[in-house]
Amino acid sequence: MDNWTFIKRFIIVFIFFMEINIMFSQDVTTYLTPPKPLADLVNASPTPSVSINSAGTLMLIIERSDLPSIADLAQPELKLAGLRLNPATNGGSRQAYSTNLKVKKLSDLSETQVTDLPKDPKLGSLIWSPDETKVAFTHTSDNKIEVYVLDVATAKARKLSNLAVNATLGTPIAWLPDNKGLLVKTIPATRGNPPVVSLVPTGPNVQENLGKKAQAPTYQDLLKNTTDARLFEYYCTSQIMKIGLTGKAEPIGKEGIISAMSLSPDGKYILTETIERPFSYLVPYRSFPTRVEMMDKDGKLLKELAYNPLNENAPWSPDATTPFPRGFAWRADAPSTVYWTQAQDGGDPKNKVDIRDKVFALNAPFTGEPKVIYEAKTRFRGFTWGNDKVALADEYWWQTRRSVTKIIDPSHAAPPSVLFDVSSEDRYNNPGEPEMKRNQYGRFVLDLNKKNEVIFFGTGASPEGDRPFIDIRNLTTKETKRLWRSEAPVFERPIAVLDEAKGLYITTREKPEENPNYYIRNLNKGADSLKQITSFPHPNPHVKGITKQLLRYKRNDGVELTATLYLPAGYKKEQGPLPTFLWAYPTEYKDKENAGQVSGSPYQFNRISYQGAPCMATMGYAVLDNASIPIVGEGDKEPNDTYVEQLVASAKAAIDEGVRLGVVDSSRVGVGGHSYGAFMTANLLSHSNLFKAGIARSGAYNRTLTPFGFQAEPRNYWQAQDIYTRMSPFTYADKMKTPLLLMHGEADNNTGTYPIQSERYYSALKGMGATVRYVTLPYESHGYQAKESLLHMLSEMNSWLDKYVKNTKKVP
Repeated sequence: MDNWTFIKRFIIVFIFFMEINIMFSQDVTTYLTPPKPLADLVNASPTPSVSINSAGTLMLIIERSDLPSIADLAQPELKLAGLRLNPATNGGSRQAYSTNLKVKKLSDLSETQVTDLPKDPKLGSLIWSPDETKVAFTHTSDNKIEVYVLDVATAKARKLSNLAVNATLGTPIAWLPDNKGLLVKTIPATRGNPPVVSLVPTGPNVQENLGKKAQAPTYQDLLKNTTDARLFEYYCTSQIMKIGLTGKAEPIGKEGIISAMSLSPDGKYILTETIERPFSYLVPYRSFPTRVEMMDKDGKLLKELAYNPLNENAPWSPDATTPFPRGFAWRADAPSTVYWTQAQDGGDPKNKVDIRDKVFALNAPFTGEPKVIYEAKTRFRGFTWGNDKVALADEYWWQTRRSVTKIIDPSHAAPPSVLFDVSSEDRYNNPGEPEMKRNQYGRFVLDLNKKNEVIFFGTGASPEGDRPFIDIRNLTTKETKRLWRSEAPVFERPIAVLDEAKGLYITTREKPEENPNYYIRNLNKGADSLKQITSFPHPNPHVKGITKQLLRYKRNDGVELTATLYLPAGYKKEQGPLPTFLWAYPTEYKDKENAGQVSGSPYQFNRISYQGAPCMATMGYAVLDNASIPIVGEGDKEPNDTYVEQLVASAKAAIDEGVRLGVVDSSRVGVGGHSYGAFMTANLLSHSNLFKAGIARSGAYNRTLTPFGFQAEPRNYWQAQDIYTRMSPFTYADKMKTPLLLMHGEADNNTGTYPIQSERYYSALKGMGATVRYVTLPYESHGYQAKESLLHMLSEMNSWLDKYVKNTKKVP
């Protein structure tokens, strides 16, 4: 054999073995499809949503788009100052759209298809006119966003104008109070071409801090350089236009980076908030300098209400807020009164003051001095306006979990009085929310009757599960009467008041195997007086037969826990215990009694989704879904002081209850979670031997990468280094002995869950010899959207559980 022949044969053999090595060292790079029962969940058409006019005579049925394709997600996208924009349309990227509209008369239940919709409709921002004779909406084409108006009586839609809408910041359209046109944020006609993106830098990017504390979470999609700043300014600059129903358009005010616009209830004034330079590389656009101005309806500047400078140094705490004026809005029950809030503690909860927030108001023509109309001892959250004599004011303080609602007299004839003072953790005593109605300005205010009573709708959490209710509460005497409560074996939820005097309400009703549908309930005619007004079919009939049971049990420290047990269709206990999948998301509490409260209802529709764990019941698993994992820290103790111990104890209690019922095989249990649930999963595998495998999606695993707090942890890393270290699964990568599937969206922009969290954790686990698989999903953010991604996700999950949980005894 000559040398050349030998060399050729050597090369051929070398290439052969290299190909074999590559084949066994790399995974398939195409999208996978799971078994049909799982795939059908992804391919099912979504149930329409509805919007009902305040008179209760008309219903707008809104059909929604199917899941986007990966090609949709792969469209060009700009990530600027905390925004994700589609440069082709000048709107948000990754949008979900409505695709069709129908008008339904509730008197005879007749439906009319809306005509003259645009081709291939991608509809958004649906807004009823103040008189509810029309509905405005946007349509997104391939290269711009346009405004359409639906005439409800004729069920005909038409394009209002050819002007391109700028939908990058806030709601881009608003009805004029006279119903004769809209204010629209548009792309300036003189904008020109976008800035040229140069790959050659003009110099380094410099950040500097001169001795001031600037604690901040790990924001993503921030501006990175001067080119980003120019692109942000280009795409977010808009011009307000007043467009009549005839299509006639006229500019209002000057162009700018308008983050908010709102008309006074009487339509005489326009309130705007405009972002200005200098921008920041440290915080998103909401902390950029903002100028708040008042114009008349023709765009003439009347008054500058505030200029808030760049805010990079705000204290970081759930009870913290900006030190500058915030929350500019109109009184809904007055023609033209603007109000706003000013922190009295510099926005820092560590500062001790008697009054945390003051609310100021200024009446038209805005030439006088603002007056204080409310003082909050904790953090002011907002008003629910009623009339000149009655409104509700809400306060909240996260550190104590106290939520306070006070009755106030806007005329100041009477001092405020407490209506509710409850713990935000206490679901059983949640009073619900007041019902609203449109007033003479078309704004929503408290639906007060002549006795100063208002209807409240509530979830009705109770030891037997959620039982939604309708109460009537007198705001003078504070007495409450229960008018109605959902009764087993149905889960019924009030949606709207049609006629209080006649006892007419719109509700939704559902059962475990019956999709929610809308009804008119007449309380004056007894429990059986119901009129069904929609007939939406079961979206996934192939999952009928899967059973659901609400479990209640206790942790070893006495804390009561709950979980929802799903069992495969046709399963009987005589068949023996099943391989099991536990899915959860930990929650922090300051009171163990509240931590043990029941959540959910056994009578709700079995909404078997592709997103969570119940879908695995189609594959023969028992599923312990939404297993409560309360992390409790009472008094001076913080919940995370004993995070790991409580985590493991909660998971063990759920498994033990399933074993007691005879349906869970404790030797074949997997665990999974998304986001903070993924963090939980990695910790459970690191600190217990309860599970055969884990699935962690889009989580964070090294808390030193989120040094200024995470979830509900109020302390920073330097205040609680031991807690951050002990709670980080990354710390225990050398102890991991259980197979773990890691998944992450490559474009995750959620605060704290950079993809690098999974990347570094995988590297650590691999380096320590763990059994681990790491899957990244192209173009996906924190929640996965594309049909291909979701199908692949389910395929990966099913294969992992099948190998390491269901058939674990076969694995050597």
